[in-house]
Amino acid sequence: MTRMQTREPPPTRGIQAELAVAAIPVDEREWVPQAPDVWFRPLLLNTVSGGWCNLLRVRKSGVLSRHRHPMLVVGYVIKGKWRYLEHDWVAEEGSFVYEPPGEVHTLVVPDDVPEMITFFNIGGAMIYLDAEDRTIGYEDVWTKLAMCREHYERVGLGAAWVERFVR
Repeated sequence: MTRMQTREPPPTRGIQAELAVAAIPVDEREWVPQAPDVWFRPLLLNTVSGGWCNLLRVRKSGVLSRHRHPMLVVGYVIKGKWRYLEHDWVAEEGSFVYEPPGEVHTLVVPDDVPEMITFFNIGGAMIYLDAEDRTIGYEDVWTKLAMCREHYERVGLGAAWVERFVR
């Protein structure tokens, strides 16, 4: 009869710790400027799959330029309301939004909304387009990460501040 031996399971490699943070920060410096009157607050920067989760904040009738995503995007409106110039619906507080891959849209906040905050889960890049659908720029998890590092360094939090959101 052979004696059974027990072994420790192999260590788990590459799995990052869970993350639980207040989504809306107390410190205004955590909002990263993206465009005039448009900021984002990173919540998850997934360098493995290339996606990210963030809060998008728009004030004073800001606009997020015309763009599309190669993968799906979902959102949940926390505060205010917004719409896409290309559609006739309005996403209001409590609304869930699904954006199919490849759809072109321009996010606008109405003049009567002082502040809009929406949670977005973005599965891939944002590809910015001109009026003829030509690519004029992009953002992905790596450019978002660079934007955060630069901003946090500039406002005194330090470039490493963003590392807590990297997975």
